[in-house]
Parts: sequence; C-alpha cells; structure tokens
Amino acid sequence: MRVAIIDLGTNTFNLLIVDKNENGFSKVFKTKRPVKLGQDVANTQMLCNNAMERGMKALRNHLVSIKKYEAEKVFAFATSAIRSCDNGLEYVNRIYNELGIEINVISGEKEAELIYYGVKQAVNLDDEKVMIVDIGGGSIEILIVNKNEIFWKQSFRLGIARLLDKFNPSDPISNNEIEIIEKYIDDNTQSLNEILKTLHVTTLIGSSGSIDTFARMISQKFRPAGFLDNKINFEINLEEYKILHNELLLSSIEERKRMKGLELMRVEMIVVASICINFIIEKYNFTKLIQSDYALKEGVIATI
Repeated sequence: MRVAIIDLGTNTFNLLIVDKNENGFSKVFKTKRPVKLGQDVANTQMLCNNAMERGMKALRNHLVSIKKYEAEKVFAFATSAIRSCDNGLEYVNRIYNELGIEINVISGEKEAELIYYGVKQAVNLDDEKVMIVDIGGGSIEILIVNKNEIFWKQSFRLGIARLLDKFNPSDPISNNEIEIIEKYIDDNTQSLNEILKTLHVTTLIGSSGSIDTFARMISQKFRPAGFLDNKINFEINLEEYKILHNELLLSSIEERKRMKGLELMRVEMIVVASICINFIIEKYNFTKLIQSDYALKEGVIATI
C-alpha cells in the first residue's frame, strides 16, 4: 500500500510517501516546505495569518506530489504550534474544508511515542537505556528507552521558535545570552534532571531537523563527499560536534548562510538548537551522540 505522511510541524510541513508492506517500508518520495507556523506563537498564543497562508501553500504543493505519486491513503499529523494555539482547531477545520486533508492533532506524549517508533527503525537499540531528544520548533520531546520499552517520556514547550521569540538573541549571540538560555532550559527541564538521577544513561540519540543539520554539516566538514548518502543513522563524533558548536556560537547570520550543509531555513534557529544539544550533553555527561534519520513520520508508518 502506498501511503503519504504529512507532518505539520512548527517550522516545516514535511511530506513522506512510502510503499508499506509486511516487512516495513520503502521510500518513494520525501520533501519539506518551510512554513514558520510558529511565528510569534510564544507571545500571542495564536497562529498569525501570514503563517497560516504559508501553511496552506505548502499543503497545496504536497497534494500535487501526493497525486503525482498516486498515494492511496494520507495520514496528516499536527504538533506543537497547532495544538497549543487558541485558533489551532479553527485552522485544522479550514484545512479540511479547503483541501480535504483530515488533520490529527496529537499530544506531546503521543508525539514522543511516535518518535520512539521511528527511531527504533533507524538505530539498533538493545537492552541499554538511551535518551532520545527531538528538537522541534514548538516543543522538545525527550524519552528514556531501550529496544523493548519507553521508561519515561515528556514533551517540553522549549522549541527553537519559542526560544527565539522569547529571547531574541543578538547576532552573533553573546555569552550572557547563552547563559540565560541555558538557565531557562535547565529551569524548565527539572523533571528530566530528576529521572536521570535514578538512571544510568550515556548515549544520546537525536532526531529531526536540527540534529539532521548537525550531521550534514559535520559530514561535509570532516568526511568525504557523499558520506551520509543512504545512511539512516550516523554517530556524531563529539569533538567534531564541539568544533561546529563553537563556530556556530561565534557566527553571524550572514556567515551561517555560507556554511556548508546548513539550509537557509535554519540559519536563524541553528545556534539556539546547538545550545540546547550542547547543554544536554554537558550537563548529563553523554559520551555518545547518534543521529537518527527517522522520527515521527516513520513512527506513524510503523503504527498504521
């Protein structure tokens, strides 16, 4: 069965079309559209008109691809920006009325669960407990898991778009601003701090756009051309990540526009995303960082 998965995220609207069978799935087509649906959401709790129009345009483009590749079923999921906004349901109804796409607005807990099912298909988990972090625009999902179960999961309203709206850092970011953002993350993830006092976890697995970007930038900086081609996971060398992290902290937007492997849609957000990942690595003494190419969309496939 050929199915299309649409992930209506806070930053991007993603489309994945696959052929699903009893043995798993094979990718047919994949694309994403920058939408910035979370524009000003942290301050207004409302989806703004311009962002909603960008979303409608992206969905119309996705429908063209869905028709072209003859997907038999469409599964669409909305996450943090839509579920947290006062007019989110109104927007979901508009999408259905104008485009015929039925949107399933999922909770942060459900989003975390689907991310786990996606990561399981890309990374060979075993009995060791590992932590999964998925940094989105509106929220960050964090889980403690192994191959058999989810031991702990939580969705934090600490997405990169929210943090940018809240702190509006200078360009380049200052050391004082970095400390303020780190303290805010720390203050708002105390439940994670408590659970990691009771569990021994040394491996961090990252999924979705930000960690995919780090993997791509590090690959282009330190590896041969095409190194990431056809890989569904990548162990990121922590020393190489630290070099990239420090370069990002010192960079301006104009300098980041010229960095290899960094998409234009992420030049504003990547610094704060790196602050989040680096803070987690250092605070909890992670010794291994793995990028998973699969996340929510692939998790949906595993459950349908």
